[in-house]
Amino acid sequence: MKTALRVVVAPDKFKGSLTAVEAARAIGEGVRDVAGDAEVRECPVADGGEGTLDVLLAAGGTRVDVRVRGPLDAPVDAWYVLLDGTAYVESARACGIEHVEPTPGVALAAHTYGVGELMAHALDNGARRIVLTVGGTASTDGGAGMLLALGAVLLDDDGKPVGLGGGALDAVRTVDLAPVRQRLGPAQVGVATDVTNPLLGTEGAAPVFGPQKGAGPDEVESLARALTSWSDALVRSGCAPFADIAGGGAGGGVAAGALAGLGASIESGFDLVVDLTGVLDALEGADLVITGEGSLDRQSLAGKAPAGIAARAGQRNIPVLAVAGRVQLEHAELVAAGIADSRALIEHAPSLEHATRNAYPLLREQTAELVRSWLDR
Repeated sequence: MKTALRVVVAPDKFKGSLTAVEAARAIGEGVRDVAGDAEVRECPVADGGEGTLDVLLAAGGTRVDVRVRGPLDAPVDAWYVLLDGTAYVESARACGIEHVEPTPGVALAAHTYGVGELMAHALDNGARRIVLTVGGTASTDGGAGMLLALGAVLLDDDGKPVGLGGGALDAVRTVDLAPVRQRLGPAQVGVATDVTNPLLGTEGAAPVFGPQKGAGPDEVESLARALTSWSDALVRSGCAPFADIAGGGAGGGVAAGALAGLGASIESGFDLVVDLTGVLDALEGADLVITGEGSLDRQSLAGKAPAGIAARAGQRNIPVLAVAGRVQLEHAELVAAGIADSRALIEHAPSLEHATRNAYPLLREQTAELVRSWLDR
């Protein structure tokens, strides 16, 4: 007797439209619309950026709500996830770009103090390990605000405290991290990111990510100079040189601050989430994998979730299909990445606004069309 089709559904979020959990549900419904007896395993994924907490929550984590200092001081309602003794802290919940209107002034002033407050709360809540995800921040402060919230003391040449924000770091001359290490105790810290940019240099946090946060050429130069002063001060305080470490520039340098000040290690955000969500187990014995995200483009091929899913499915010779808000890759590029066929929601909607507003039914419909085409091949 023919066994039912076994399908693994493993999308990332559709930014601005659907969480990864919602996208997985819509895709799963689309599969069942065509193959009603299919065994569908929904395994939403993330790459360590925005939306990672939603996926971890779906994997069985507990949400912990905390009001913290936002990127421009106004309080924001943030949260982290506790799962098996590990606290997963998403920087963007405290200092995300969505909390501000990006301007040159904001680019200089935004800070990560609230991220440190989330971490402090997690430590008080019994976390033995903290994993920090760093995408989508409004800040370029090298994690200085985060360390201040954990007890660090930053002083200028006159022995006066240095203020918050990336623009203030040019004045830093000494850093005392002893209170931070005492606060951290035996807890370990990991930074989840698939970004490879270092803190400093032409590919560093300020020139690459600063413009996304409102920085013009003058502000980029100021922030780069300030991050250099920050790096030098941390090394003088006894930290090993870290400015060239791949991934340190993630989150406006908050990754570098965690490396230097918290002894953190950098981990692949995608690998971390995949290990926790059961995707690898689900792939065993699967007949088909369907992935997707908001925009399937060249960035998707560089460490993003769809490419990671396709690679792991390819190792098991499982065909992969993809549904995305938009597809900006040629068919040959998709095939080279291990994706046999794809559909783009925008191609079946009268406008981007319509596609965004009706992403769930469109995703369900286009999944059904894609699976029907694959079954008829």
